Amino acid sequence: MTRFPLFYATLLLGALMFGVTGCGASEPGTQTVSTAPAAGQPANPRVLIETSKGDITLELFPRNAPQSTANFLNYVKSGFYDGLVFHRVIPGFMIQGGGMTPDMAEKPNGKPIRNEADNGLKNLRGTLAMARTGDPHSATSQFFINVVDNALLNHRGQSVAGWGYTVFGQVVDGMAVVDAIVAVPRGSRGPHDDVPLEPVVMQRVSVLAEAPRP
Repeated sequence: MTRFPLFYATLLLGALMFGVTGCGASEPGTQTVSTAPAAGQPANPRVLIETSKGDITLELFPRNAPQSTANFLNYVKSGFYDGLVFHRVIPGFMIQGGGMTPDMAEKPNGKPIRNEADNGLKNLRGTLAMARTGDPHSATSQFFINVVDNALLNHRGQSVAGWGYTVFGQVVDGMAVVDAIVAVPRGSRGPHDDVPLEPVVMQRVSVLAEAPRP
């Protein structure tokens, strides 16, 4: 299987293999699994992504995806994402970031984490999910935001083809910004396709509210 070098995801390959589905909704979809914190726990943590196109506020789901949430928060609190870009945007699919500098150099990241896509959460419009390679358990720092309902990115079984992509949060404010990002002109840079012609920079990523570490 061909791998896309320096992209810590094979989402385009997934789109080609499984197809991409869309919906006409303007707001994020509703999960059938509860994302509320467990009884007695604080509110879910929220993260603000300040981009060159505007602000995006995310709510994370530590009860549903504890490893993915803790991993993301560690990168946020260390300042890892500050200055990186949304390096891959595909209309009718998703926007991806969290690993590349504006000159499309990959920033060294940490160890991969376990895939938690078997948590019952779906890749609905507005959801935040972990990007990865063809290895289901290879996610590190890169993430994506679904701009449509991508049902065929959901978990279907514990096989290489069926694991899917872990949803661990959702946009609660700023979907108009997400839609503006996915609509920017894009092209190719070296081996990378669907790259915004003008970098969409994550100027600062910070924690607004935080639940205790799982």
